[in-house]
Amino acid sequence: MKLYYLKKCGLLMLLLILNVVVVKAQSGSISGKIIDEANQPLPGAAVFIDGTSLGTQTDVNGNYQISGIKSGNVSVTARFVGYVEQKKQITVSATPQVLNFSLVPDSRGLDEVVVVGYGTTRRADITGSITTVTTKDFTKGQITSPEQLIAGKIAGVQITQGSGEPGSGSNILIRGGSSFGNNYPLIVVDGVPLDQGGIAGSPNALSLINPNDIESFTVLKDASATAIYGNRGSNGVIIITTKKGESGQAKVNFGTNFSVATLAREADILSPAEFRDLVTNAPTNTTVTPALKTKLLTQLGNVDTDWQDAIYDNAITSDNNLSVAGTYKKLPYRLSLGYLSQDGLLKTGTLDRGTVGLNLNPSLFNNSLKVNVSLKGSLSNSRFADGAAIGTAATFNPTQPIFSGNQNFGGFFEYLNPQAGPGVNPLVGLAPRNPVSFLDLRNNTSDVYRSIGNIQLDYALPFLKDLRANLNLGYDVAQGRGTIIVPESAGFAFRRFADANGANKSGVNNQYKQERSNYVSDFYLNYVKDIKSINSRIDITGGTSYQAFEARNYSFADFSFDGTIRPNSEPNFPLDVPQNRLFSIYGRMIYTLSDKYTLTTTVRSDASSRINPEDRVGIFPSAAFAWRISEESFMKSSNVFSDLKLRVGYGITGQQEGIGNYSYLANYALSTPTAQYQLGNEFFNMYRPLGFNPNLKWETTATSNIGLDYGFANNRITGSIDAYYKNTSDLLSNITQPAGTNFINEFTYNVGNMTNKGIEMMITGLAVDKTDFRLSLSFNATFNKNTITNLTLVDDPNFIGNRFGGISGGTGNNIQINSVGFNRASFYVYQQVYDANGKPLDGVFVDRNSDGQISDKDLYRFKDPDADVFLGFTSNFNYKKFTGGFTLRANINNYVYNNVASSTGTYRNIFNPLEFLSNGSRDILNTQFSGAGDQYFLSDYYVQNASFLRMDNFNLGYNFGQVFKGTGNLSISGNIQNAFVLTKYDGIDPEISGGIDNNFYPRPRTFTLGLNLGF
Repeated sequence: MKLYYLKKCGLLMLLLILNVVVVKAQSGSISGKIIDEANQPLPGAAVFIDGTSLGTQTDVNGNYQISGIKSGNVSVTARFVGYVEQKKQITVSATPQVLNFSLVPDSRGLDEVVVVGYGTTRRADITGSITTVTTKDFTKGQITSPEQLIAGKIAGVQITQGSGEPGSGSNILIRGGSSFGNNYPLIVVDGVPLDQGGIAGSPNALSLINPNDIESFTVLKDASATAIYGNRGSNGVIIITTKKGESGQAKVNFGTNFSVATLAREADILSPAEFRDLVTNAPTNTTVTPALKTKLLTQLGNVDTDWQDAIYDNAITSDNNLSVAGTYKKLPYRLSLGYLSQDGLLKTGTLDRGTVGLNLNPSLFNNSLKVNVSLKGSLSNSRFADGAAIGTAATFNPTQPIFSGNQNFGGFFEYLNPQAGPGVNPLVGLAPRNPVSFLDLRNNTSDVYRSIGNIQLDYALPFLKDLRANLNLGYDVAQGRGTIIVPESAGFAFRRFADANGANKSGVNNQYKQERSNYVSDFYLNYVKDIKSINSRIDITGGTSYQAFEARNYSFADFSFDGTIRPNSEPNFPLDVPQNRLFSIYGRMIYTLSDKYTLTTTVRSDASSRINPEDRVGIFPSAAFAWRISEESFMKSSNVFSDLKLRVGYGITGQQEGIGNYSYLANYALSTPTAQYQLGNEFFNMYRPLGFNPNLKWETTATSNIGLDYGFANNRITGSIDAYYKNTSDLLSNITQPAGTNFINEFTYNVGNMTNKGIEMMITGLAVDKTDFRLSLSFNATFNKNTITNLTLVDDPNFIGNRFGGISGGTGNNIQINSVGFNRASFYVYQQVYDANGKPLDGVFVDRNSDGQISDKDLYRFKDPDADVFLGFTSNFNYKKFTGGFTLRANINNYVYNNVASSTGTYRNIFNPLEFLSNGSRDILNTQFSGAGDQYFLSDYYVQNASFLRMDNFNLGYNFGQVFKGTGNLSISGNIQNAFVLTKYDGIDPEISGGIDNNFYPRPRTFTLGLNLGF
């Protein structure tokens, strides 16, 4: 295939040379003038011959001339920033030709239709903070999940890929996290709000949507834009619009990407030589006793094994997409097929995904009725590599081999107890298991089906032509099922079970299954009227929405490897069907006066089945005002601004995802097998009461926003600046229950307040606009400050906050805290003491309260995982037939707790008291920490500045043009993702959602070669 295209390229080069010879022999010229709407010349306007490299720019008087044009019919294009591009046809001969152009201002930027909640509106009438990214600006390369298309491209939107696992999802934050729980924005696909719950067997439900089918993303950021979605708008809204049919004959497009992903960085652990040296020369103390050292020295082997190299491998991905779009008679359509085959860096991990999409967009009854039918389906098959191998590879003895040389435990080397007798587990109890066996001996596979579809009818009522009725009926259904198979020979899962006959069974052969459904019914009326007598425009929308969510969770018995059911493992209830409903009434009015002043008001009433019926209805209003200053008479004479608009808005939105379906009800559940009641010689499961809270309600967020949109040099440079303040009240938080109350230790209550305040800016400019070279640059920056302002129902001076953030190592250690006056998820640590050379002293901390001892009272809040500033920088260029660009992202002042170093970089980890050797972080060479006690786990030494600059994407492409007779447009591209990361952080990756780095699945560095062919 590659050889064929190389030959094709050579042929094209030959044809190009011959073409130049012919042009020189038979050519003509065109000259003329380009003027604006006031008959004034436009200097610097670009003029070029379509399909060729011939072109020029106008001089100071607007004149141009192009010579050397091949005789015949040609198409000429004139282009100037801020004006509508114009094309003209002319016949070129040996006689010089004259061709003049008169360009008009481009008002499409203002008249452009923007997708908003429940309908569209003109961009000129936008009063809220809304950003749209379309296909031409999407991130290039191997994109598996849709949200990765816009990472780093929108101010205020932070998209962090969860891991490097195939199909993994991303953590999406819009203007900071407003909750202790769910901070994920509402995502709407072609009018269908998606269920935010995950799907069993899928690492990321959103990845089941093919990114190649997406036309645009519209992000609603402030409350004046999101209040139309009521109690689901606090975290922002992302509206995804898929590609539709096109007018004219069928256009076929085929694209394929071939990618190779490599490991960008390994965990920094001791090499085999360093490990031997450390073990041999380790000082004896209370942690490394002489007896323990003598015994464990015998576990030093004579081989060198790179366990990380053993579990990782280069990963191959093939992504193929075929689409056909056009119009059949009067029916616009688009049909797409996609197939993705992706390997993971972690061996045995794979993802295969097939997708199909169909869009039909007919207009009936003289365009009075517009119909949009959208159907998307996907089938994915995954094998999940066991992530436990990542941590084990960092700790397993590097002087021992991968294979033992015998058939025990699948042939893998394991730590054995030489004193174990018959019938006794021969493995050393808590010793790490062979990391390669985690991958080869565990077969966790899934099949996931998902379909999203809707039909939308938009009818212009005949008795009132400005009034439209819109009905949207949609669904989102999915099924995930899978099996987990582990043979009894697997050391990491070695268990023995006795059945009724006393026979030992082991291993695992279990299954799981889940079905999810989400049905939506929306109906609204929209009235748009230009009232010229008062120079006004009104846009009124009012409607209702009903959405039903249901999950069907299946439970199965516990099976051993040979398919035998383990005793007493049959579920009492094999099917659980949680449900919830949401009914809403909403309205929006947009009033514009003189195309200068716009007022938008929105209100939504939500009734959720998750809330007590007495308090079930919530009201979510908003209002916003915009002033187009550039349209004022005193600005008309200004040569500085081509556009200037001031926006001010306020609104209230909600959040209900942290509330369980029946949490407000007193109810019972069957007890677990460990809580059975004995009657005689038999044990019975009993019904027992569950915790509940009848006063649960949604979180509410009040948001104020002020923004300025601007444009310079005929909008060659455009941008916006926004400042916002978000105050979230009635935070959903788990609260400790008094002993003897509510039948549970902790339960969810509406307790606390939190604020987010910030500034975001975005600027985009066309730096170079010449005939054969265009360069655009875009930069965005966001500053966000999060503060918890309340956490208790009543004042309690002894309340320090809610601790969480479990870490590996020690027992029950939590490294983070939510407390008043600080950022959410702040690290709660001891202050490390250092010697004169900057070396941390083992187990020595600052006595912050000066009571002569180190205790929990000396813990303090030190930094947090949220970046104070995050930046995005994008560049795209076109040079003749070449295209290219890059995307850079940066986080400033985000901190990460390095749990790999804290849990493995100590002598206690290397010389485990349970009598086995473990490898660990090379950090032990710097600290020489003993690891005695749990206090050192909470040292601020392990909280590291993880600020970074990452080149997310670099791409370069070339368009060969039509490679067949009059058709077959061919282009190729090369792409590097995760090209480099600049950071001082010592771990694998500085970008860790949640802020705790504990055996993170590395994000790969991916090299992609792409080919696209269109007919």
